[in-house]
Amino acid sequence: METTKRLFAAVLFLFIVALYILIATPEVNAAGNCSVNIESTDAMQFNTPEIAIPKSCSKYTVNLKHTGKMPKNMMGHNLVISKADDQKSVIDDGLKAGVDNNYVKQNDARVLLATKIIGGGESTSAVLAVDKLSENDEYVFFCSFPGHAFAMKGTVKLI
Repeated sequence: METTKRLFAAVLFLFIVALYILIATPEVNAAGNCSVNIESTDAMQFNTPEIAIPKSCSKYTVNLKHTGKMPKNMMGHNLVISKADDQKSVIDDGLKAGVDNNYVKQNDARVLLATKIIGGGESTSAVLAVDKLSENDEYVFFCSFPGHAFAMKGTVKLI
C-alpha cells in the first residue's frame, strides 16, 4: 500500500510539472507564423528562453506584454535583438542613451529589433526584417533596462 501511494505521488508530481511546462511555454512557431507573443513580469523574467524565427518570413513581429503591475520607471521592460557578440556593447551604449531613448542608442546598426520600454499592464510590438539574420551568426534577445539583461535574456534561432 505504501509503495502504491509513493508511486501515485510521483506520477502526480510529474503530471503537474508537465502541465506547468505546457502552460508556461509560448506558442511554437509553425512554418509561416511570423510573430511571437512574449510576456515579461515584475520578477524580471521573460516567459521564454528562445525565439524561433522561420526563414520563410520576410518580416517577424515581436509582441511584448508586461504582465506585472509596476510602472515603467521602476520595472520597465523592452526587448532588444542583437548578435550575441554585440550584446554587452549594445547594453552599455543603451545605458548612456537613457530612458528617453528606451535604453537603446539611436540608429544603432547592431540593434536588429528594439521595442519601447513598457510598464505593468502595457504592450508593445516591433518588427524585424528577417533578411538581417544570418545562419552563421548567433543572436540573443534581452531587456536593456539597467540591470535587467543578466536575467532577462534568451537566444534567437533562424529555423
